[in-house]
Order: sequence, then C-alpha cells, then structure tokens
Amino acid sequence: MGKNSKVVVAGHLCLDLTPQFLGEATANISELFVPGKLINMGNLTVATGGPVSNTGVALSKLGIDVSLMAKVGKDFIGQGVRDKFAEYGVESNLTEIDGADTSYTVALVPKGMDRIFLHCPGTNDTFDSDDLDYEAISKAGLFHLGYPPLMKKMYENGGEELYKIFKRVKELGVTTSLDMSLPDINSESGRADWHHILEKVLPYVDLFLPSIEESAFMVNRDLYNKLKETATSTDMLENLDINDLPPLGSKLIEMGAKIVALKSGVKGFYLKSASKEVLSQMGNCQVGDLDNWANRELHEESFNADPVLSATGSGDSSIAGLLSSLVRGHSIEHSIKFACAVGGLNVQAYDAISGIKTWEETKALIENGWQKNRLEVSGSYWRYDEANEVWIGKGDSKA
Repeated sequence: MGKNSKVVVAGHLCLDLTPQFLGEATANISELFVPGKLINMGNLTVATGGPVSNTGVALSKLGIDVSLMAKVGKDFIGQGVRDKFAEYGVESNLTEIDGADTSYTVALVPKGMDRIFLHCPGTNDTFDSDDLDYEAISKAGLFHLGYPPLMKKMYENGGEELYKIFKRVKELGVTTSLDMSLPDINSESGRADWHHILEKVLPYVDLFLPSIEESAFMVNRDLYNKLKETATSTDMLENLDINDLPPLGSKLIEMGAKIVALKSGVKGFYLKSASKEVLSQMGNCQVGDLDNWANRELHEESFNADPVLSATGSGDSSIAGLLSSLVRGHSIEHSIKFACAVGGLNVQAYDAISGIKTWEETKALIENGWQKNRLEVSGSYWRYDEANEVWIGKGDSKA
C-alpha cells in the first residue's frame, strides 16, 4: 500500500446494547411484553455500532490504517465507546461534548420475532462540519462518511452541513466516499429533499455507496415503491430485477458521483463508474488502473453464507471490503468481489464486527472456491464473464 492508504471514517456512531432473551420462541409480542411483568434475561452484549464502527473496525481488521471521527458525550456511554475502540486497537479522534448524551441503541431480539430497536440519536444529531479534524483528514488518502439521514444537522437546511464537509475535504485533495441509510418516510429525515441534497453533494463525492433501497428512495421513488409493493417479506429486495439498476446507476453518475456501488443484500453488489477523465480527478487515493476502472458496469453475486445469523452491519462491512481492495490498488473486479466476501463474513456472526476476518484469510476463502448465490438474469442486457465470475452490463466498456 502507498503513502495515501490511510482511511478516515466519520459520521454516525453509537453504543449497541443487546440483552439475550431466554426461554421459548414466541411470535406474539403482547404475550412477552406485559406491563408489570418481570422478564429474566441472559447476558448483555455491548458493542459499538454505526458505520464509524462497522466500516472503520472492519477496515482495520482487513489491515488498513484507519482513524475514526465522530461525536460523543462525556458520559458513561461515551466512555464505553472509547473503551471499545481501545479494545479493538483502532485510532479514534472523537469530539467530546460535556453535558451531551452519547447515542445508543437497545436492540431487542426476542426468539421468534423480528428485532425492535430503541434508539437515542444523542450527539449524532448535533454532528456538523466543525466536528472534524481537517488537518488530520488532509494527511489521509480517503475520507468516508456514513449515515447522514440519521444525523439531523446533515439533512437540515437542504443538507448544507453535509455539502460543506464534502466540499472542504475534496478541496484538500482527499478521495471522498459516502454511505447512506434508509430514512423513515414519516420522519423529518424522510421528508427531506434528498434528491436536492444529493445534487449539491455528489459532485464532491468520488465513491457513492448506498443500498439500492436508499438510492431509489432518494432519486427514483417509482422504483422504491415497486420494490416495496412486490416484496412479500420484510426484505424489499426479495424480487429485485438487476435490469432495474442501470438507469439508477447512470442517474447517480450524471448527478456527479465518480463511482457508484449499490448494495443489494443477498442479490449482491452493483457497480458503475464514470469516464477515465472523471476518475483521474479522484485525488489522493487514485484507483490502481484507470483503464480497468473507467466506464465499467458490473454486478457481483453474493457469496453463500452459512450460517446466516444476523445482517447487522453487513452493508457497512461490504463497503470496508470494497475500500480495502481499492486503496491497495486492485482491479475493479477484485474490489467488487472483496466487497461481497466481507459482507458474507459479516452475516455469519450476531454482531457487526466479530465475523470479519483478515485480508489474507478472506482472500484464501475466495481463492478456495467459496460458492456464490447464483442469480437468474433475464433479457440480453447482462452477460456472464466466466473468467472473472461477474455479470457485465451493456454500459460496460468491456461489454
């Protein structure tokens, strides 16, 4: 790796508290949660959460030099966050505010029921452009920020603070990366004009890395509604047709992003890139081979994960896989494959961190023939490249 391989990960951070439910499974919430009832619980799992932790710690486990930037309070929970980062051996550069509450999430996972999250946004809601150490960022190769829809200052006033962050970091010559989260449509974040916000911000974003649901919600509501209406389960991507992705990828490139990667859960990972001239402006963390990365359109199938225990942080982990390959100067085919591999490792653990393996261990799993979840693809837009084991779209320069 070169001198510009350091990655700064910033944005949403919280402490996750997950108490273990004992006893038999039940699908009836009213039987479990009764006013005045005492419920005996098992062990409490305490871990840091949000993309600063999920993506940042995964990058560190993959051998990347990482610095974490976020905002916490000078409180018991904030100390817990700092202690966890010290335990992980990851460098952190946290803004500490006296008298403020650090963000936390209580995850209730009763047996036989879907998860319930009790979330306090805390200091995430006051995080703004002044909470970053730009001198430290200027020495990095890549800056990644995650989950602005869960951070009030990031979407208020037409996303002005988010815009200021990316404009300033890009002017430092640092390569920029942005991940999103899916807003509740009835919340203040869900009512924000995300199309307008992205129009302002994406010209300063080199890698835009949302999920398909998130990007569709923000710039193609018809596709979002289609995904929601055709799903028969809680997985909106249950009936995803990858033929719907090229127009979405093209739109996001037209809005200013240089590389667009759309996470699609068990359906894999879609990636589209801009021209060689545009990619040459990526800054400190340039891709290794411009000819290989420019004007590409690929879809990588997910790896078969066994067992699947939890999808918590799987998208954040897949981003770590992509970025860890990119900063090492690998090809686009290698990078998208590594994204899916790290995401596949994540779901084999209950938390977002313990399933992640080292770079060499992950590489060995891929090379030893880790099986994929094969897609059924209709039409003539996509062809399967047997040599690289990836789908190539007609928008690809090598199609």
